[in-house]
Amino acid sequence: MDANRFSAAAAIGAGLLVAAGLAIGSGAGERSTRAASDPLYLDECGSCHLAYPPGLLPARSWRALMAGLDDHFGDNAELDEISRRQISTYLEENASRGSRDAGDTRLRITETRHFRHEHDEIPTRLVADNAEVGSFSRCDACHADADRGHFDEDTVRIPGHGRWDD
Repeated sequence: MDANRFSAAAAIGAGLLVAAGLAIGSGAGERSTRAASDPLYLDECGSCHLAYPPGLLPARSWRALMAGLDDHFGDNAELDEISRRQISTYLEENASRGSRDAGDTRLRITETRHFRHEHDEIPTRLVADNAEVGSFSRCDACHADADRGHFDEDTVRIPGHGRWDD
């Protein structure tokens, strides 16, 4: 391989490594996933709660969630059929492709193995017993950049407590 071809191959390889690093986070302890971006999803789902990044669940989980909107965790979140199909397609196309919770159809992000692993050291009193948080499903209560898909543990601030490990 001549020097020009080698330089081009090295540049492409470096670019791919940089892109991969940006996709998974840039710092130690940082968890990042692609933020939700579909305007209809942001409007419909984000009007009641954080429009969770689609990559936090596999497609089978999003399919099950979208099929049960008449009883969406105790609320009726039904949509017209066109909106439901558009949002479903968006979520499934951008869902987690990894092997996390392989074979399981988790309806709650907080029930995934990855979530439980990342939050296992946080005392319940800082979340469920905290009126400003109330539930682990309120990612944006402690992760200021959750809407951008950033879940960096070094920037977690629990309302009324500061850093969780203070």
